[in-house]
Amino acid sequence: MSHPAVPLPPDEILVAGEWRRGTGAASETVDPADGGVITEIHHATADDVDEAVRRGAEAAASPAWRDLLPHERARHLHRIADGIERDADRLANLQTRDTGKTLRETSALVASAAGTFRYVAGALETFDDELTTQRGPSLTMSVHEPIGVVGAIVPWNSPVASDAQKIAPALAAGNAVVLKPAEWTPLVSLALGRIITDSGLPAGLLSVLPGAGSVVGEVIVTHPGVGKVSFTGGTSTGRRIAHAAAEKLMPVSLELGGKSPTVVFEDADIDAAINGILFGIFSSSGQSCIAGSRLFVAESLRDDFVERLVAKTRALRVGHGLDPLTQVAPLVHHKHRDSVAQHVERARAEGGRVLTGGQAPEGAAYERGAFYLPTIIDELPNTAATCQEEIFGPVLAVLGFKDEDDLVAQANDSAFGLACGLWTRDYRTAWRVARRIDAGTVWINTYKQFSSSTPFGGMKESGLGREKGRGWIAAYSRQKSLYWGLSDSPHPWAG
Repeated sequence: MSHPAVPLPPDEILVAGEWRRGTGAASETVDPADGGVITEIHHATADDVDEAVRRGAEAAASPAWRDLLPHERARHLHRIADGIERDADRLANLQTRDTGKTLRETSALVASAAGTFRYVAGALETFDDELTTQRGPSLTMSVHEPIGVVGAIVPWNSPVASDAQKIAPALAAGNAVVLKPAEWTPLVSLALGRIITDSGLPAGLLSVLPGAGSVVGEVIVTHPGVGKVSFTGGTSTGRRIAHAAAEKLMPVSLELGGKSPTVVFEDADIDAAINGILFGIFSSSGQSCIAGSRLFVAESLRDDFVERLVAKTRALRVGHGLDPLTQVAPLVHHKHRDSVAQHVERARAEGGRVLTGGQAPEGAAYERGAFYLPTIIDELPNTAATCQEEIFGPVLAVLGFKDEDDLVAQANDSAFGLACGLWTRDYRTAWRVARRIDAGTVWINTYKQFSSSTPFGGMKESGLGREKGRGWIAAYSRQKSLYWGLSDSPHPWAG
């Protein structure tokens, strides 16, 4: 398939408002649909991070940013959203080439990024500090102040939306941001950085520093000038960041992995459940932290339901992300495709039965790409590694349950607690089970829907903190209490 003529970002990184070639090693970005090289980007170095942090702190402390009123900072966020919307087609095409995702999905992610800036701008204009209840001879209040410099580390699976979800609230709170995109997918983050600097944001408030996590990410996390790190990615990396943050006594936001259950009760709308389950696990080619990768079906439905689910899975269209008919696009990288394939082979070794998929698709259109067929595996217990470890690919494990207590015990028997889906017509069952499941988000008769107004985050090894919602800006702020003495008399203690 021929690619549209999409301008590529130049081989430059953004260091505190200044665009220049990185002094680190060069890295090729690869189109996962055909293995071809898209372009080459020179990475940032530890020195670049240090400069970005120092100059970012100066920019955040400058009266030109520090003294802006909330509605004035909100105007900057709206201008960024305007720029994203003007360049939406290029951003979506660029992300499809860089990540392999379908153009339908990347277009939605770009729209989400613009919407994030607009929501946060609106929230900022109504973000009130608090006059607290008087309990003595003082007038008391609570105010929020900037942290200073925020480190933002984003994953490869949906960079433009993840970028916005960290940059927008951090800027709204008055901070500077040092953003590290994923090593495999830096292009759309660099393009977004160009839009933000062109919007008129004061120089120094944003840096975009591509590079390896072991180099750029490590320095961001441990740098004494970084006052908070917001990370989205794998649990093992998140745990290391939490250890480093503990040494610095620094707040962190960690949005980590998942092994989310999705549940079909006896009274479910079967057609709605099947379509929702397919979307929940196979959209994004399964490369989603909230993918519904463990399917629990009531035993009375299991055989017929799985038969229908398998038939509809086989009908999904696997292809290039730029093909408008594609539903399942290639995985982000050939190395990741090979990792997913190894997980499936281990499932077979554990005794799992592959009902469909379980291999790369055959044919000339697929031979050079990082494709993998949507895969459903049966006959594994919930204790199997395949049902406990995050695969991050288009692989669904089917399990059964006898009753509600059995379901809750199995669903909660996981190190993760990010999301859950429930399919039932009974609102009482939905309420009861939703409250018993260890998950930060529970979808009822839907799946993988998001709103900027609704907090998102995980429990257990799925992370710390929340993004989105009215508390979003506060999460990037330091809270301070002020007491105004009202007594006309000196304090009696001194006599």
